[in-house]
Amino acid sequence: MEILEKKTNSEHEKVFIGHEPVIGYRGIIAIHSTARGPAVGGTRLWNYTTEDEALTDALRLSRGMTYKNALAALPLGGGKAVVIGDNKSLDREAIFTAHGRFVEALGGDFVTAEDVGTSPSDMEIVRRETSHVAGLLSGTGDPSPYTARGVFRAIQAAAKHVWKSEELSGVTVALQGCGNVGYHLAKNLHTAGAKLIVSDIDTRKIRPLVEEFDAVVVETEEIIGVGADIFAPCALGGVINDRSIPQLRAQIVAGAANNQLLEDRHGEMLKERGILYVPDYAANSGGVFSGCVELLGWKAEYVSKKVDEIYNTVLSILELAAAENISTSKAADRIAESRLR
Repeated sequence: MEILEKKTNSEHEKVFIGHEPVIGYRGIIAIHSTARGPAVGGTRLWNYTTEDEALTDALRLSRGMTYKNALAALPLGGGKAVVIGDNKSLDREAIFTAHGRFVEALGGDFVTAEDVGTSPSDMEIVRRETSHVAGLLSGTGDPSPYTARGVFRAIQAAAKHVWKSEELSGVTVALQGCGNVGYHLAKNLHTAGAKLIVSDIDTRKIRPLVEEFDAVVVETEEIIGVGADIFAPCALGGVINDRSIPQLRAQIVAGAANNQLLEDRHGEMLKERGILYVPDYAANSGGVFSGCVELLGWKAEYVSKKVDEIYNTVLSILELAAAENISTSKAADRIAESRLR
């Protein structure tokens, strides 16, 4: 495998490009910070149009992991891997074997796990080549239930802040993205008595939510502007932007997607509109907590305890933002950056 260090105009410590042309492997590993410990971040498989697009995603996602782990007070840094390829047609055995070699070549500076487009089964393949991997079938397995539970607790905290009650019975939630995390979040919300409006580009993922949780389906382009109390983005990032913010009718934005704000200024725009935004890296840290079974030797009971504490973390962010009259995204960043220092 050919591994080259990539120079970028960013604050990242190191960025590497890996190529193995014989099998069609192309990957990027971005190490944003090891100030608090080894850089930890999932491996995302996506059919990026260009390598530059993949690089931009890796840089943004790895920075988000640094802030997520710092906010959670974990002894871990931030990184991310992206693999360029078509999820439906690539040779997973060959690709993830190569990816394991790439991770191993970094000597422990980067530890990976599953992410969008990858699974614990893929990480088992990676594990054959490196010990620097978590989220295995033999470990905690699928982190989705933990991520979803954390987002649910974040939504409860936001409801408490806005409506003075964390009860969600009768509250309408517009859920964008019905994958693994979206499904488990919908289950939590349905159990709490919330009404669900859902969308996904893959209609097969919607069916279980309709059948099990009485969800109402809308087209993907309609979900942002539907009449709902809460908008929960659980698909890809950048969904909160100049185009979408004027369409929002929800009072709260809280979901599992990474990098929901396309730009930092969009946090300010939400504040100006009176929409409460729960910073994504505060809400979706349950998946990282689940990985700490392997990374830090945590017990499952302790993971559940830490996931439920996301409620208090989110409340502290919202209270700081209100006290300082700043956006919630800026408040979360302030806390995370203090821990990085």
